[in-house]
Amino acid sequence: MGIHYDYKSTRGMKAMEKQAKREKKLAEKRAKKQAKQEKKNEPEVKMHDIQKPITLEDLTNPNKNK
Repeated sequence: MGIHYDYKSTRGMKAMEKQAKREKKLAEKRAKKQAKQEKKNEPEVKMHDIQKPITLEDLTNPNKNK
């Protein structure tokens, strides 16, 4: 009688655990999708103009925004 008695008494708790697992997996998917969207929206880094010579200032100044 142990198996049948135990099944009914823990049925609600098991259902809640399954629901929590589903919600956790869904939240992880949403976070992954959001991160992917944010990565797409980032602007590309501009390259140095080929016609312009590269100077020491271009290479060493970390505050220069292009």
